Amino acid sequence: MNTTHDHLEIITHPVARQLLTRLRDQATPPPEFASTLTLLSRFIAHAASTHLPLKEISITTPLEPTPGVTLAQPVALVPILRAGLGLMDGFLALFPHAAVGHIGLARDEKTLLPRTYLEKFPALLGPRIIFVLDPMLATGGSASHALKQLKLAGAKNLIFCSVLAAPEGVERLAQDHPEVPIITVALDRQLNERGYILPGLGDAGDRLCGTLDM
Repeated sequence: MNTTHDHLEIITHPVARQLLTRLRDQATPPPEFASTLTLLSRFIAHAASTHLPLKEISITTPLEPTPGVTLAQPVALVPILRAGLGLMDGFLALFPHAAVGHIGLARDEKTLLPRTYLEKFPALLGPRIIFVLDPMLATGGSASHALKQLKLAGAKNLIFCSVLAAPEGVERLAQDHPEVPIITVALDRQLNERGYILPGLGDAGDRLCGTLDM
């Protein structure tokens, strides 16, 4: 069962919550963090795809013709580098034929705003359902920028998928992209002075890649 608040959907499945607890634990090593994130991403993919439109088709079983359904629109996955890559395998398990794009963002040290250092999107974004993947929705700056760039490239049907969200990030996306649903496993308390989610799970990219400096 999931909890929905306007454009925010929180996944409440017991196993998803258990997996999130393992991700939060600072004692979880990078290999286990990565495998746990992959498992959790399957729950996120399932929740994010629950309301996808279908169209009716006709097929033939080994015994007789029968009506069936298929997705009405093609799917694309766009992880925000680098942490978004940790959600890819779970989504590809559900959508093995999905087109995959990438967007890489870094913070400009002078303006403190996100800047794009890599942008490679699939062709024909307009007809596709696009899942934008990033484990953390913190301030919402990077997420909002990524959604803006996708819209400029022609995207019309966007769904943002994360593991954790902060109220500040949810509010930012509600203001900048009110039509974009947010799927997450938990809405945490707040951001600290460095922009980290509390209680959070630390830097997802660093924990995924084993590049922690603390």
